[in-house]
Amino acid sequence: MPVAVGPYGQSQPSCFDRVKMGFMMGFAVGMAAGAMFGTFSCLRIGMRGRELMGGVGKTMLQSGGTFGTFMSIGMGIRC
Repeated sequence: MPVAVGPYGQSQPSCFDRVKMGFMMGFAVGMAAGAMFGTFSCLRIGMRGRELMGGVGKTMLQSGGTFGTFMSIGMGIRC
């Protein structure tokens, strides 16, 4: 199957590259949302110091991983 070539000679990214890009974009957005929501929820229940940083970091990784997974699934469906 021939590779599609763009107007300036560059080739299109492969399906795996698109899935990786979707995961990275989703992970970045999820980390930002996790930072906001995690900070608010940890401060609300009274965490301070090291406990606060651990709670916010855990929330950021969880939301980043979740959103990145769904974005990569969506990009996989598109290609």
